[in-house]
Formats: sequence, structure tokens, C-alpha cells
Amino acid sequence: MDTNFFEKVYAVVCQIPEGRVTAYGAIARKIGSPQSARMVGWAMNAAHTRDDVPAHRVVNRQGLLTGKHHFDGINLMQQLLENEGVEIKNNQVQNFDRVFWDPNTELS
Repeated sequence: MDTNFFEKVYAVVCQIPEGRVTAYGAIARKIGSPQSARMVGWAMNAAHTRDDVPAHRVVNRQGLLTGKHHFDGINLMQQLLENEGVEIKNNQVQNFDRVFWDPNTELS
């Protein structure tokens, strides 16, 4: 496990505004490892024991809640997002283009 890589990922994830989501690949590009979206996913899997990392705000590039099975409870990831005003239907973020936060642009 590359803890330095994971910490870089967590630093980006902690910047995701409440009510917004981003994707594994966007985080990978931000930390300078554009081919490492899967490793970002591993970092997110390891983050679920940390209260300081809002891992629920990271979804796949189509807005699917692919990491939901790593959260306690059946629908915790969805509930956390909905509590922030993100609409979810069939395990997918609705209005994805509107709530997507791109860490690679200043205008996100």
C-alpha cells in the first residue's frame, strides 16, 4: 500500500464541496497519476474507517455509486449524498453534470 499516494488522494477528496461529487479518474489526474483511477478506488476503500475523508462523494465517471458496498449499512453512501442534496436514482447520481466537481479546474 502506497500511503503517500493515499494521502494525496485524501487531500483532494477533502476539498470536494458538500453536495458535490467527483470521479476516481478526476482525482487521479489531479494528483498527477492519470492512469491510476483504480488505485484511487483502493484508497477510497481504505478511507471508510476515517471520519475526516468524505469518501461518499467519490463515484465512477458515469455517476454510479460503485463504492457503496464498502460503507456500513445497505444504503449509507446514498443516504449521505442525499443528506447533502444530491439526488440518487437506481444507484446513480442524477444531474451528474451539474453536481460534478472537477478538481482539475478552478471553476468547479
